[in-house]
Amino acid sequence: MRKTKEDKEEIVLGAILTQRTNWKNVELALRNLRRAKVLSIERIYQIGKKNRKLLEKLIRPSGFYKQKAENISRLCEFIVENYKSLEKFLKQDLESCRRQLLKLPGVGPETADSILLYVGEFPIFVIDEYTRRFVKKHNLANKLSYDYLQQLFQQNLPNDVKVYQDFHAMIVLDGKPR
Repeated sequence: MRKTKEDKEEIVLGAILTQRTNWKNVELALRNLRRAKVLSIERIYQIGKKNRKLLEKLIRPSGFYKQKAENISRLCEFIVENYKSLEKFLKQDLESCRRQLLKLPGVGPETADSILLYVGEFPIFVIDEYTRRFVKKHNLANKLSYDYLQQLFQQNLPNDVKVYQDFHAMIVLDGKPR
């Protein structure tokens, strides 16, 4: 199923909101943004400029709401002011997009790679806590650094976006409590 512009922007925002919290709290924050009709990069850019307190209130359920409001505002500002849209930003090559995302506050490798894999549909494998637990559980590697594990998966799986998305999703399902 093809993702709409709205779906893609929600995934980008969710990638930051999910940091250091559980998905249920992110869903509450996203629901607040949706109800307030501000669940878009352009709208958050506008709010970030005028009313950061409103953004903080809306995303409060995700925790660390002041920091996340700042990080989301900066990401939206970067995209709108430099590229006008997420779609135009993602027309660049993988390395350019990743390098620019990693320069933004609150965007580390996991967040950047989640955006690039699930929104930009670039072939880059996401390493998260579920992946680290999976590697430990199955004794796949002694090193657990982000770069090492990313190379391990990328060298041993077909270089295919759908394979990376599906494999990562299966790892997450395997790691979730039953």
